[in-house]
Amino acid sequence: SAPLDRARALAVFKWGDRTFYWLTRLSALAVLCILGGIIVSLIVGAWPAIKEFGLDFLVTRRWAPQLSPSPILGALGPLYGTVVTSMLAMLVAVPVGIGIAIFLTELCPQWLRRPVGVAIELLAGIPSIIYGMWGFFVLGPFLAESFVPGVADAVENIPVLNVIFAGPAINLSLFNASLVLAIMILPFITAISRDVFSTVPPVLKEAAYGLGCTTWEVVTNVVIPYTRVGVIGGIMLALGRALGETMAVTFVIGNAFRISHSIFAPGTTISAAIASEFAEASGLHQSALILLGLLLFVLTFFVLAAARLMLMRLERKQGA
Repeated sequence: SAPLDRARALAVFKWGDRTFYWLTRLSALAVLCILGGIIVSLIVGAWPAIKEFGLDFLVTRRWAPQLSPSPILGALGPLYGTVVTSMLAMLVAVPVGIGIAIFLTELCPQWLRRPVGVAIELLAGIPSIIYGMWGFFVLGPFLAESFVPGVADAVENIPVLNVIFAGPAINLSLFNASLVLAIMILPFITAISRDVFSTVPPVLKEAAYGLGCTTWEVVTNVVIPYTRVGVIGGIMLALGRALGETMAVTFVIGNAFRISHSIFAPGTTISAAIASEFAEASGLHQSALILLGLLLFVLTFFVLAAARLMLMRLERKQGA
């Protein structure tokens, strides 16, 4: 009976392995089906706008859905606002987030590491609408009264800068939206960077300190090169979040469909435009908003694909 029992046990294990295999495979296929369904539904909904405007939709600044019988709708303003706010947010959040991660792993006293780490993680759990309300009622008035006028006066006679930082000071602007986005994506960059910094073998850092390196030299020559793949992955994840953020940006950006050279001027993003107008849209106007969503999907896809290619090149270079 022993061989028979062994055969039955093997049959049970084989059946369990096959079930597990098909469950995981169906889960992966379900993700692809959902992704494909989203793409198809976006294309179907945006098709009337694609037929009506074609490629001109990408280069038209004006957004006038109220015109009859032929509205003028263009995506250049929302595209510009999406790119500008995301890039400004990354310029603020990346050095601050990596700096916090370095402080927590290399310089922070043991008794302070946990409180600071928990505080950073709590930022990720705050709903986006709370960030938007705080930006609208607190950050916007503070910047308009105390920060923007001083910056505009300081660069008044400096070419280029006097255009980028031109006034007037108002509560709603691209700059305000960028700061709110920077605060929102900061926990992602900090948490991922801290985790990958913790994976550096202590022997490498101890060897560098033994050679007489300073903390700055250890961080720049040992820690960051060893973990750059993970750090870049965290930065790209935060960028994807910044590109698609909706409610917080809608509160503080001004929702103006225009392109301004000043970052202190109001504007809009793709997600903010959809959130503010979709409930009242119909017909070609609604189709144009769905087309904006399709453009955001494509933009995010290309950004993440480029990040993935960059990571593959770095991994290949490290292997070489």
